[in-house]
Amino acid sequence: MTVTKTDARVTAAGGGEPAAAGEPAGPARSERLTALVQQHGALAVLVVVSLVASFSFDSFATGDNVGNMATSSAFLAIVALGMTFVIITGGIDLSVGSLFALGGVLAAWGSRHGTLVALLLPLVVCGAIGVVNGLLVARSRLAPFIVTLAAMLGARGLMLALTDEGADTYLIGKGSFLAELGQGTTLGIGNPVWITLALFVAGAVALRRTRFGQHVYAVGGNEDAAALMGAPVARTKILVYTLSAVLAGLAGALNAAWLASGVTILGNGMELEAISAVVIGGTLLTGGLGYVSGSLVGVLLLKVIQNVINQIGSLDSSYQQVVSGAFLAVVVVAQTWLGRRRQLV
Repeated sequence: MTVTKTDARVTAAGGGEPAAAGEPAGPARSERLTALVQQHGALAVLVVVSLVASFSFDSFATGDNVGNMATSSAFLAIVALGMTFVIITGGIDLSVGSLFALGGVLAAWGSRHGTLVALLLPLVVCGAIGVVNGLLVARSRLAPFIVTLAAMLGARGLMLALTDEGADTYLIGKGSFLAELGQGTTLGIGNPVWITLALFVAGAVALRRTRFGQHVYAVGGNEDAAALMGAPVARTKILVYTLSAVLAGLAGALNAAWLASGVTILGNGMELEAISAVVIGGTLLTGGLGYVSGSLVGVLLLKVIQNVINQIGSLDSSYQQVVSGAFLAVVVVAQTWLGRRRQLV
């Protein structure tokens, strides 16, 4: 007979009842603690780093600095949201940085024909590239690394072709609705931040409360078992890669609206930042486990670390990459150890 582990029950008076036969309380507590650290460890680090920075630097906790960090984090967060779904399925998407840049250029170019075109064009083009990625990964069973690497190069090439090798920069009119969407504020908070929060709420609901979200976890946990259970494995993969590409294009469009131009040099290395944020937030690279909220925390932590280095002033910007890389390595090692610990208990 298979014995399952359950949490120790707590009485209304606050005392714990003795664990029933076959329900060891010690391993159950250890498993809960391990899961708690894995899910909320990045949040604890973020709080500690923010508190230390607030006491160490007078300008860190000011309204202007916090607002700038929040707005600059919004674009990476949107990309990381799509990456979260992909990584939970056990995949990877290296094309998001190039799709981010392509989305910005397409939005700026399309703004000459109205805000609707400026918003829809990057979503449609980037979404189409995402569909191709998903089809090649799901139907042709090609490695996601190779497929999305090819898409990264193709999207970057298309962006350069649209801008005459980067010589042309398309501008967005200051009085347009698109510019207001990127540069305006609501209740003192930048519009991109509100859009990002709304997307993360929708993403959390989709991942935790819908059949699609269940399929995403099932595919990442065990693809063969998910297929035997009747989960649409191929369709789920196509959807997550399409979602990742659409969100990358949207983030690029919002960034172009914020900068009032489609800057061609943006997006280099963004895919690595997004992957780092997702992994730091508790999502396993092997798939099957992940949190939308954790990815948002991971983005904020990376941005806070970058801001602290800028606050120090004497450190070169390259130290941001050194610190981020070292922190990511520590997180991956910790995740591996915690994962093995959960299996043992």
